[in-house]
Amino acid sequence: MPNTLPDHSTDRSLHSARLQLRMGSMRARAEAVISTRGLLAVGALVAATLLSVAVVVAVSTRKLPQGAMPARMKRSRW
Repeated sequence: MPNTLPDHSTDRSLHSARLQLRMGSMRARAEAVISTRGLLAVGALVAATLLSVAVVVAVSTRKLPQGAMPARMKRSRW
């Protein structure tokens, strides 16, 4: 496979990565090129996702005060 990633030796605003995997007869290749701004944007999206998941888990596992649950619902773990 020819080298399709651009040469970034002079341009520091672009980052590139290449991955090649071989497992038995299976082969997989991946290439990525991203700018510094894009890398920061992806990092911000990942951080926001992790923070929002933590909030959802905290709210969903909290114990409700007595009498806060509707009368027809049973208090049960399963």
